[in-house]
Amino acid sequence: MEKSEIERSIITKFRKEIWRPFTKAVREYQLIQEGDRIAVCISGGKDSMLLAKCIEELQKHGRVNFEVRYIVMNPGYRPEIYEQVLKNARNLGIDIQVFSSNIFEVVDNQNSSPCYLCARMRRGFLYARAQELGCNKIALGHHFDDVIETILLSIFYGGEYKSMPPKLKSTNFEGMELIRPLYLVREDAIIRWAKYNHLNFINCACKFTDSSNVDSKRLEMKMLVREFEKKNPHVAANIFKSSENVNIETVLGIKKDGKKVSFLDNYDK
Repeated sequence: MEKSEIERSIITKFRKEIWRPFTKAVREYQLIQEGDRIAVCISGGKDSMLLAKCIEELQKHGRVNFEVRYIVMNPGYRPEIYEQVLKNARNLGIDIQVFSSNIFEVVDNQNSSPCYLCARMRRGFLYARAQELGCNKIALGHHFDDVIETILLSIFYGGEYKSMPPKLKSTNFEGMELIRPLYLVREDAIIRWAKYNHLNFINCACKFTDSSNVDSKRLEMKMLVREFEKKNPHVAANIFKSSENVNIETVLGIKKDGKKVSFLDNYDK
């Protein structure tokens, strides 16, 4: 499809599924303010590419004035994967700035937690590049399903209740903030948007993922939610809502400023 048709589909055919949840998240969580300079981080996947187009539309038609830089980090993609990323950016009319890193090379030599290390390194490189460009925020393509899967992963495998906030101040890069404008957009809607526009995006192109048979715990959570939704279509929404309706009076303990606080500490007060 033509670039203009792809852009128009976001605010017409997918207005209810994508555009409204996107603008609602930006508004309710105060993700973009007047004068912001935002680095939209594009991995080459469906989520970050859609994010770039949504941000572009908001900049064109929104009431808030802000600047945008679209950055792509090449962590060591195979040539054909890298070319696919560049091709999609051209087809979508996204004016990207590319820089390289050796993340895949470093991660490929790690035996434990390669995905965690990759994510941490990616974040650091993106923050640093965005700061060099004079940006005060980086925007990532995490969506609604990423949020609820993170909650379930923390419970089932981490023994804690932890969510993925819509925005986060950096502790290592002063004055920098991370925002997630697709926070309220369902992944199925993004997939439908891509298929409708005949777009083919890359999945995880990590060498470790390609060469291993390790089951993805996140995929496990995704399938679990789908099974529950067959019985109750409100399951995903309820999991999400639980993160804003935590009843502190009924839990055994919480973590505050890195320290554990037991319900017994205040039981007799």
